[in-house]
Amino acid sequence: MTSNDFRRLALSLDGAEEGSHFGAADFRVGGRIFATLAAVKQGYGNLMLTPDQQAAFVAEAPEIFLPIPGGWGRNGATHVRLAAVTEDILLGALRTAWKLRVELNAKTKKRAPAKSSSVKKPPSKN
Repeated sequence: MTSNDFRRLALSLDGAEEGSHFGAADFRVGGRIFATLAAVKQGYGNLMLTPDQQAAFVAEAPEIFLPIPGGWGRNGATHVRLAAVTEDILLGALRTAWKLRVELNAKTKKRAPAKSSSVKKPPSKN
């Protein structure tokens, strides 16, 4: 697979849009990132997964998936070796990251505090 294949598959998901994060292509749903091409020069696409999801992907296909080094990886950010992944596996992995982001977006909206009105009341006269 290539970065163009990664882009095509990411954008095939419902509501997915391409953006840019620190100069690298990213893929968002509801304005939040679920995948990036930040490490494309090293041959990787990146997925934003949970640590448990990451562990399952790495255990199933260590020749394709690996944690991103450091804190991002400990939090579930996962490299996908583009040269090794098939279209079906990549689409499934992207779908997993997309679904996680959709679910997190829904939870965030439910917890978001009500926005206060920008109209200020005049001071009361005592």
